[in-house]
Amino acid sequence: MITRQRLAAGMCALLVAMTAGIAFPAAAVAGEPTGETAPQVDLVLDVSGSMRTADIDGGTRMAAAKQAFNEVLDATPEEVQLGIRTLGANYPGDDQKTGCKDTAQLYPVSTLDRTEAKTAVATLSPTGWTPIGPALLKAADDFADSDGSKRIVLISDGEDTCAPLDPCEVAREIAAKGIGLTIDTLGLVPNSKMRQQLSCIAEATGGTYTSVEHTDELADKVNQLVDRAADPVVTPVATEGAEACAKAPTLKSGLYTDREEFGKQRWYRVDVDPGQELRASVSVAADRSVNPDYGVLLRAVTVHGREIVRGETAGNGRTDAVSTGLRYPKAESDEDEAPAETVCLQVTNSYSAASGVKTTPGLPLELTVDVVDGPSSAGDVASFGLGRGWWLLGALILTGFLAGLIWGWLSRWRLAVWRTN
Repeated sequence: MITRQRLAAGMCALLVAMTAGIAFPAAAVAGEPTGETAPQVDLVLDVSGSMRTADIDGGTRMAAAKQAFNEVLDATPEEVQLGIRTLGANYPGDDQKTGCKDTAQLYPVSTLDRTEAKTAVATLSPTGWTPIGPALLKAADDFADSDGSKRIVLISDGEDTCAPLDPCEVAREIAAKGIGLTIDTLGLVPNSKMRQQLSCIAEATGGTYTSVEHTDELADKVNQLVDRAADPVVTPVATEGAEACAKAPTLKSGLYTDREEFGKQRWYRVDVDPGQELRASVSVAADRSVNPDYGVLLRAVTVHGREIVRGETAGNGRTDAVSTGLRYPKAESDEDEAPAETVCLQVTNSYSAASGVKTTPGLPLELTVDVVDGPSSAGDVASFGLGRGWWLLGALILTGFLAGLIWGWLSRWRLAVWRTN
């Protein structure tokens, strides 16, 4: 029983590691958090004219935002570097071209001076347009160049008014840069169009969207997002796969992001020493409207094109992301200095864009690579798919055979006694 529990626990741990990409070696590797860099959060607040509307707990939307910000500034963890950016706060005129440039950094992303930040927020007054796209572009440059987590929290009460710069496309461009920036969005008293736009922005970067209709809800949600930024996270490392294995980048254990065009493939290389095991998993997300019935294929092949193992999965339009994985244990070698084997990983998708949807940039792809020491002995691996279950199977067969013999003997004895009587 203990052996079976250990095997079950080991298998569960393996599956979790392959899916989440957390089973990395003790040394720091690509995409692994070191815990030494301060997390950074940029609060982006809509200060457009519509924020004057009084429909949140009897007060204006701007009053609710200010109250929530004061509570958030009081509760921000010391280790979090926080900044504030506004959109629509300074230009009250009717010229769209000028209004769509109206975004400014109210407080820089840095160690928080609560008094100074509160004073800056207190001066805000609902003014102009709603340039969400331009504000997000500027906000992406507000962060210091570091390996810590980066998060934008966008709070708005309306959709962008600066088309054709689509804020959803801006979010996809930010995600394609591979800088590990997440955008969360909060919609104040949302309508369907605003909800759709803010949801799209969040989904493009792996963030969340929440609708808010009360002041306490706004403060609680922003606090949650700021606290989440302080949690240890694995920041994916941007890479660029090739069209063929020969030109593919060589990856070590870690978490990687890339972009893959619709219906295309990307190649990556991994070196596996004798006695090691390669574990890889991939997720491809539909960050825009796609046609139903799609799939993702992950193959491990030799440099000569022979398939070693594959993993594949399919979707039907009800999920935003699909994932699959594979394992490849390389046998021990009798040679003391046997060379590593180069394994080519091929990621292929069968997504197709819905009518009128842009196909660039490609779909976001997240690849987990983990090269670990293989099982130490044959007894630790599966044998014909049963592993140590052969012992249990043999015991059950022997027990059944003995039970049959005993039952047959008892039946014959009882029959003999019955005939005698």
